[in-house]
Amino acid sequence: MEITEHMPYMEQIDSEIMDKVLKLTEEYDYNKYTERDVLEAIEKDYIDFKDYGALLSPVAFKYIEKIAQKAKAETFKHFGNSVCLFTPLYIANYCENQCIYCGFNCSNQIKRGALTYEEIETEVQNIAKTGLKEILLLTGEAPTITGVEYIGEAVKICKKYFTNIGIEVYPMNSDEYAYLQKCGADFVSVYQETYNLKEYDKNHPKGPKRCFPYRFNAQERALLGGMRGVAFGCLLGLSDDFRKDAYAAGCHAFLIGQKYPQGEISFSVPRIRPFINNEKNGPKDVFERELLQVMLSYRLLMPYAEITISTREAPKFRNNIVGLCATKISAGVRVSVGGHDEEAKGDEQFEISDPRSVKEVTEMLKNKGLQPVFTDYIYV
Repeated sequence: MEITEHMPYMEQIDSEIMDKVLKLTEEYDYNKYTERDVLEAIEKDYIDFKDYGALLSPVAFKYIEKIAQKAKAETFKHFGNSVCLFTPLYIANYCENQCIYCGFNCSNQIKRGALTYEEIETEVQNIAKTGLKEILLLTGEAPTITGVEYIGEAVKICKKYFTNIGIEVYPMNSDEYAYLQKCGADFVSVYQETYNLKEYDKNHPKGPKRCFPYRFNAQERALLGGMRGVAFGCLLGLSDDFRKDAYAAGCHAFLIGQKYPQGEISFSVPRIRPFINNEKNGPKDVFERELLQVMLSYRLLMPYAEITISTREAPKFRNNIVGLCATKISAGVRVSVGGHDEEAKGDEQFEISDPRSVKEVTEMLKNKGLQPVFTDYIYV
């Protein structure tokens, strides 16, 4: 199966965005930018893709403090001092893909499991006791085992306890997204991993995830299905050129936002992490400084977009990034299947770096003069 080949069940939509993003990324040469380009980008009220490229360039490191000050001002302008809290819940870790960087890889010998509806209810009851009102449901990519109906029932259970429900599962067709939206889902997160076609091919040797365009167009299908918001991102450090991947993700999100102005746009910035049976898996040349640069650049490109900082990162970095450019933070995280109640039913996807509880993260935010937000959307 070629990476451009759709499987029979995969919906194909008429969209020009993928070709635009790939062309922009191919033409992006971050070494051509000068200090003047960076300074001009910082001074602008609204930046274009050229300015965005300058902010992501190596020469921009010299002005990272100025960029951070501008990003902090933009964050406060659009979000005030509020920071939303949420937690993920892995309800299954079965997967049909052979992604070489992921603990859920179908060839990886791990403990597999899927929560029953009763177990999901117990898990979300325990999470709800922490005060959280937003949850992110996750599975591996195995629609033959964890089908749309299974995920829909999980969403319905969560709706009894939470006001905001996100899903991070396998890409779906627009009618399937519409079904999950009716069940109560609000957001869809799909990460392209890498926008480099050669790297994508190499890292996804088997499984339905090999279809690059089907994955690329998932956010658009989700919005066509009525979802309120969609999240973008790439797995920083997966390819040898994180700047081009970050540039592509920003262009992708921006163009979707232009085409679907009703949709809420958000970014996540995962760095590749070690996982079971592969403790040496790491983010190559993407260190905290590079991660900061990517996040600041996202903020200035799309000042109104949510930016999430996950527990892949260390507590100190997470403490410093909230209020600067990140507006959403996870807490009380378990990346195994279940685990909020009793013993986990399935092994974890990757190692986390910040095990703090909801209470601990809430206190950290308050100590920084920030306002922890548990509910930022009310249905009427």
